[in-house]
Amino acid sequence: MTGTQRIEASRETVYAALNDVEILKQCIPGCETIEKTSENEMTAKVTLKIGPVKASFSGKVTLSDFDPPNGYTITGEGSGGAAGFAKGGAKVALAADGDGTLLTYTVEAHIGGKLAQLGGRLIDATAKKLAGDFFEKFSALVGPHHDEAAPEGKKGWLGKIIG
Repeated sequence: MTGTQRIEASRETVYAALNDVEILKQCIPGCETIEKTSENEMTAKVTLKIGPVKASFSGKVTLSDFDPPNGYTITGEGSGGAAGFAKGGAKVALAADGDGTLLTYTVEAHIGGKLAQLGGRLIDATAKKLAGDFFEKFSALVGPHHDEAAPEGKKGWLGKIIG
């Protein structure tokens, strides 16, 4: 699965946000916790409803192939107990697009257990929706309108960096 999202921010700003656990926590659908355990690893807990199956996944996220501010690879694997497991990754590429950034992603996912019995079309549709939700929220948080609308002293993560 591939997709593209235009974000109204510089590549450097987008790249920094992709490495910020607080931003990621707000953008990952169903994310309950995410903690950085090393420079390139995090642990996370995510609860998702896929068709009739609701499952909480605990797992590890690893960042690799760093090429600031052009992109990186993010991989993860998690166990959802009786619901099964999920693992996969995404190659994220950032390109300047005027005064914004064009973010392109290629995602690969594998599932097993009860989730695998739901059928490929449901899984694919859910994966596309989750990716769309992530990048829509990410764009809203990282784009300029987010910080401009915040009251003074309540600026988002970007305000903390440049403020």
